[in-house]
Amino acid sequence: MATTYQKRNAGGGFSHKMGVHKNKMIEEWNGRREITEKAFSVNASNAASAVLWCAVVPVVFYKWTKAELEKTGGEHYRKAFEAA
Repeated sequence: MATTYQKRNAGGGFSHKMGVHKNKMIEEWNGRREITEKAFSVNASNAASAVLWCAVVPVVFYKWTKAELEKTGGEHYRKAFEAA
């Protein structure tokens, strides 16, 4: 005779009768997240923001850190540029 085992849920002691209460705001956010590529459009404001954060900010940060290393003569700067 086959032994039957009690089925247990991974959720622990929660009954299947409790039901799920969906959060309206999370469901709306999830829906928007799924269609972002369809709803997104490029305009002057978006393009300017993309250029600012992807080109201008990294270049300014690079120049600022390079100038500081040249001024202070950091160890890594000396190894890379003065030895050559």
